[in-house]
Amino acid sequence: MTKYSIILLVEDNDDDAELTRLAFSRARVSNPIVRVRDGVEALDWLLRRGSYTDRDDLEPAIVLLDLNLPKLSGIEVLKEIRAHEQTRRLPVVVLTSSDDEKDRLSAYDNFANSYIRKPVDHEQFANAARELGLYWLVLNVPPQ
Repeated sequence: MTKYSIILLVEDNDDDAELTRLAFSRARVSNPIVRVRDGVEALDWLLRRGSYTDRDDLEPAIVLLDLNLPKLSGIEVLKEIRAHEQTRRLPVVVLTSSDDEKDRLSAYDNFANSYIRKPVDHEQFANAARELGLYWLVLNVPPQ
């Protein structure tokens, strides 16, 4: 396992999280997926705070970030990720069901690397997962 092999999935909806896992599995993306369920937990995990102070997990290669999260919105999480030296260059892909232009612009204004609408169709989602995995986990060269 390389230093940047984990996928951090920030998703509160169990069905969407399972669909994401299945889509990556079906696309033969074998990177381990760590799931957190809200914005506060996402930042705690990334910044090694709270119950994650002593976590042994490797750093993620990518964060898949839902926008509609409890406790702290995805946009607020994105702002915090970009505000910290240790996470500011981390690739963040917004993976959301929102097609609201305001959400999309806000994500890019806060330096999201990509904005992807969750396809409703399982086949489309599997294809999107395969392409995400290929680009971000194989072709992309991380900053460090």
